[in-house]
Amino acid sequence: MSMLAKRFQSLVGAGAIATSVLVGLLMVVACAPEPQYKKVVLPASGQPKLASASQPVLAPLRVAVAGVISPKETYKTYQDLLQHLGSRLDRPVELVQRKSYAEINDLIRAGGVDLAFVCSEAFVQGQQDFGMELLAAPEVRGEALYRSYLIVPRDSLAQQLEDLRGKIFAFTDPDSNSGWLVPTYSLMQIGETPDSFFHRVVYTYSHDNSIKAVAEKLVDGAAVDSLVYDYLLAQDPALVERTRVIWRSRPFGSPPAVVHPGLSADLKERLRNTLLSMDGDPKGRAILDGLMIDRFIVPDQTAYQPVRDMLVSVRGRR
Repeated sequence: MSMLAKRFQSLVGAGAIATSVLVGLLMVVACAPEPQYKKVVLPASGQPKLASASQPVLAPLRVAVAGVISPKETYKTYQDLLQHLGSRLDRPVELVQRKSYAEINDLIRAGGVDLAFVCSEAFVQGQQDFGMELLAAPEVRGEALYRSYLIVPRDSLAQQLEDLRGKIFAFTDPDSNSGWLVPTYSLMQIGETPDSFFHRVVYTYSHDNSIKAVAEKLVDGAAVDSLVYDYLLAQDPALVERTRVIWRSRPFGSPPAVVHPGLSADLKERLRNTLLSMDGDPKGRAILDGLMIDRFIVPDQTAYQPVRDMLVSVRGRR
């Protein structure tokens, strides 16, 4: 059994994958309970530690990270960035994770976190719903943009979306731009829906899980975030090279760092300035290099207009 299949099996309990890896995957996305995420506190300096009731942390900076990558990988990827934020604000940082993008938006709306890193569709929806504010966005290879990649197994005969008719397809999240909205909008342009076009669709709830599912041939195709795909290609080429990109979308505004509009103006400014100044600080520069980010910038929000337009077409949201 592949490592990915074992991971899926561990989420639903022994015996969930009984007759085949594929059956196990489908059972997970249909029936799996939500994972119990631990709150992790990163001190302003020193090593990360789990929060403890016997060791209360004074006024932590609460930061949510949408499930662009799986929970374990999110912690590994973001811990240095979050600790840098904490050191600059002289506060410990509490990392908050949830399964879905919608749950992260709900946290921001309720004031449950101070800062969040979200996907572009989640930002557009949060902006429409409660005035979610954009602080900064990552610039990668000279542009604060990213794309949706349509990927298939390396030896698949598929060359375009139409070749996946009647196949099993992986979306990442119902509120993901690159992992749901873009392919759904593309199908709409040819008079189809995911249910009418694919034999079956599954949700993996992270882009790295979608990439692994394609590499393991658990699904016939997936739509994923180009930034995650390119990052994993550099970090784990043996995995990603078992997949192939057959289509790239138009560019969209990069997944941003956002806050609730009611957050104090002083904290907003300190958070924004910390992100925007990272590339000019040796420690910050090293962290950005590890994330394959050039720098954080305040992007032109017109880059998110195509997402708004697709939402109107697919969901009738203005």
